[in-house]
Amino acid sequence: MTPLTHLLTATRDLEAPLGVVDEDALWANADDLVRRAAGVPVRVASKSVRVRDVLTRTLQRPGFAGVMSYSLLESCWLVDHGIDDVLLAYPSTSAAGFHELVADDRRRAAVTVMIDSVEHLDVIDALIGRGHPPIRVCLDVDASLRLGPLHLGVRRSPVHSARQAGRVARDVVARAGFDLVGVMFYDAQIAGLPDSSPAVRLVKRRSAAELLRRRSAVIDAVSQHASLEIVNAGGTGSLEVTGADPAITELTAGSGLFAPRLFDGYDAFTPRPAAFYALPVVRRPSKDVATVYSGGYIASGPTGDSRAPVPAWPEGLSLIGTEGAGEVQTPVRGPAARDLRIGDRVLLRHAKAGEPFERLDTVALVRGDGTVTTTPTYRGEGKNFG
Repeated sequence: MTPLTHLLTATRDLEAPLGVVDEDALWANADDLVRRAAGVPVRVASKSVRVRDVLTRTLQRPGFAGVMSYSLLESCWLVDHGIDDVLLAYPSTSAAGFHELVADDRRRAAVTVMIDSVEHLDVIDALIGRGHPPIRVCLDVDASLRLGPLHLGVRRSPVHSARQAGRVARDVVARAGFDLVGVMFYDAQIAGLPDSSPAVRLVKRRSAAELLRRRSAVIDAVSQHASLEIVNAGGTGSLEVTGADPAITELTAGSGLFAPRLFDGYDAFTPRPAAFYALPVVRRPSKDVATVYSGGYIASGPTGDSRAPVPAWPEGLSLIGTEGAGEVQTPVRGPAARDLRIGDRVLLRHAKAGEPFERLDTVALVRGDGTVTTTPTYRGEGKNFG
């Protein structure tokens, strides 16, 4: 790994624990996402960022267009702060969110909410009452690969086939108060899976070929009932594969900006690790162990070593298996620990992109020349969207 001492030097006077972003790496990763998208606009996944300033600055770069949000209240908040194209990635049952959405024409025009069944429309009507102004909706279509009893991918929508999608589209269009404007396909088994073996590569190729055929059939079925503005697909790990489908109008990526450790090991791209968090050394239990304050920021997903953070700098440090990353202290071991003193700092790298910034109020963006800009996270702005 490239020496990261400049990140610690530039931020040494800032209070820690502290989020630290290598800004040069961040924008290099952004440029690489656009290159891999090959002309297809990239929507930024906010759950993988959770720093409004970074979202806004990313959208100012060529090749990016719109935000994919994860909360309806977040969506309205982003529109209120100048972002005029927000696709909510998940269905919502937030009464407060839907009341905020329909209370403002600007929000309704900017936000598209996700559904995968007519039941979602029933819930929305129950929350805010029938007769509400039109709400833009997008149909989430299951993009997993099914091989007999095997289900490869995440469990999202119950809509898998073109026939199912057509039936839901017909019912949505017949319902007052809703405009069906898009379909989404998230291929987690391609985008979120490193190329760790020949078997994984084979499954990803097979899934991509199956999706290419099924997406076309789904789009045809839905288009018989609605004029689609949005055909969204892909993720950081599948841009060049999914983006090659001419039916796609936009791709989504977010994790590729910060390049967390779960995005190591892809064949098609090698991002630069850009996001870290700095923790201060508070104890020296022994000559080859240093203990840092806090640090137990474990990633969501199946529990195991892949979800734990890893020390990134100084090199030669590792977590201790019997303790791991702790609630208020994290011991690290290795030759580099012998040179650490109380008050020094260690950089850790998270398994996922946006999640550690839910634990931190501030992020320091550090340029190669040592210039530092501090900006609040969602949490630092007093926002917690779950």
